[in-house]
Amino acid sequence: GTSRGTVREALRVLEQKGLIVIKTGTAGGAFIRSVSPQKVSESLALLIQTQQIPVKDLAEFREGVEGIATGLAARRVQKKDIARLQNLLHEARQHLERKDEGWSAFIETDNRIHMALAEISRNRLYELVLETVHDNITLYYERLLKKDAKIMKINYQDLETIIDAVVRKNPDDAQRWAEKHVKKFHRIMEEE
Repeated sequence: GTSRGTVREALRVLEQKGLIVIKTGTAGGAFIRSVSPQKVSESLALLIQTQQIPVKDLAEFREGVEGIATGLAARRVQKKDIARLQNLLHEARQHLERKDEGWSAFIETDNRIHMALAEISRNRLYELVLETVHDNITLYYERLLKKDAKIMKINYQDLETIIDAVVRKNPDDAQRWAEKHVKKFHRIMEEE
């Protein structure tokens, strides 16, 4: 009971959303496309890149997700993970010592630390979502954070405390410190 034009338009919309593939010809038709996490990541990345998500919403989201992922990391951390986190922290310290000149490298290492924690959580969904967030959040930092050594030092101290809780395998402390860290930097960005 639906016209061909309506069905055709509905199929075009589904194709644009990446849910189906339309093939022409005798063997053609509308075929369901396999769902991939990459599609979700691309959509989230676009929202972050175009800064259509208010920084408050992004911070609130990160606070919960990163807190939980970091708590899981503390439960699931292994010796090789501890070495990796300590190496990243050492690298961050070296950038911190370069003061303002080390800003960009420090921020990049900071992102790698956050991603390492997500990977150590051993939860693929947290890892995928946080990878998308951290690959694109730099735009917010560029616009809302003052690039100075004081901010880097505060950030470093937080990372040191978070990693210490993970190394001690204390999920409650790890989660709490990760949440505090995100909340603190949201407050700093709001003030700027």
